[in-house]
Amino acid sequence: MTARPGKVRGARLTDLAALGELSRLSQGDMSEDGSVRSLGLPVGGSQISIFGLFRMPLGAFRPHDQLYVYEEERKIAGLLRVERDAHRDEWTIVELDAIGAGEAGDIRYRLVQHLLRDGSRRGATRFHVACADRDGNVELFMQHGFARYGEEWLYARQSDRPLPAPMAAEEAAALGIRPTVPLDALRLGRLYAAATPVPVARLEAYRLPDWERQGTQWRIPRSSLTPILRFADVSAFVQATEEPAGYPAFAGFLQIGVAKEDHPHYVRVIALPGHDISDLIRFGLGHIAEQAAAHRHRHEHGVVSPVRTYEAPVDGRLEDAGFDRIATVTLLMKETLVRVAEPVLVPAVR
Repeated sequence: MTARPGKVRGARLTDLAALGELSRLSQGDMSEDGSVRSLGLPVGGSQISIFGLFRMPLGAFRPHDQLYVYEEERKIAGLLRVERDAHRDEWTIVELDAIGAGEAGDIRYRLVQHLLRDGSRRGATRFHVACADRDGNVELFMQHGFARYGEEWLYARQSDRPLPAPMAAEEAAALGIRPTVPLDALRLGRLYAAATPVPVARLEAYRLPDWERQGTQWRIPRSSLTPILRFADVSAFVQATEEPAGYPAFAGFLQIGVAKEDHPHYVRVIALPGHDISDLIRFGLGHIAEQAAAHRHRHEHGVVSPVRTYEAPVDGRLEDAGFDRIATVTLLMKETLVRVAEPVLVPAVR
């Protein structure tokens, strides 16, 4: 690839105005000649744009996050923004924009290349990204060693559909729905393992301490829309059921983000195959209505929910609750660690 005269560097405070304009331009419809490129999330036709979802107020930009720009002839033509999970040393690419007819692809290549080099020096173990499968997005990351490991459907419930009334505590208890506690970590891990294909679970590699963390800093289970939880009051609930031996197990998990900023609310559901999550979704929507009213979060941007393509029939239950599918996104990940076989003892043959 021909070297360009521009350079990639860390962003400065003086760049913020230019970055805001670049981000705004990139989140519109992509031009046919490819002169403007972004991650393309979600696809056109939705009132929910990624610029609105992942808008970054300066006060929410944390010291360990990374923001890179591509500068050429004193003009900023590219932007890459990364959110870092300090607990797991994972970096998530939230925004990757570039402008310039015939040059946007080269600019984005340089930005990703710089990110991987800088991340390796800073001890990053995994890089994550979600993008629309168009305009060379997936090919760009696969050129840099990212593995394509899944897809998500993004669902949205528009604000003109009223939320259901909050579920009474007695009804929730009768249905086995209650808030999660740190001691639920083991059973949450088992639920996730039962609902997730083994290759995906191996790549995401959640540990018990990950399931114990709760609140706004709790970034699992991962999804393409997880970054908006930074701007939300996060809570989690489980729906318990009893196994034949009488030991309570979890049939469903519900993560809720009640928006504090100008974003939609967030719902994420994981359930055992065959479990009807209709009551869990109704509880979640009622909880959002109750919390939004109590904290005066009156942002009218609806509710979004990501669903992995292997999690059917969760998608059908969301549609029954008034959600519409607005996009399909691809999940990619790059590991910097080398996996080795675990040593085991074997019987000796004499």
